[in-house]
Amino acid sequence: MAEATKEKKPSRIAKFFRDYKSELKKITWCPFKSVKSNTVLVVGLVVALAIVIGLLDLAFGTGFVAFGKLFG
Repeated sequence: MAEATKEKKPSRIAKFFRDYKSELKKITWCPFKSVKSNTVLVVGLVVALAIVIGLLDLAFGTGFVAFGKLFG
């Protein structure tokens, strides 16, 4: 009984891709210029934060070594 109502696998896969395609058509995509400027902004911020974190790591590492030599 349950097998009679169950769809065949190829038709389920085809239905999935038809539904997927129709959902993709409903998406409102951002203009390329906006995406490009936001990407540049994010990459710039990541680089800036990486430099700040690297400098802080260098400063604290040097500080701990100097502190160890002072009291060690």
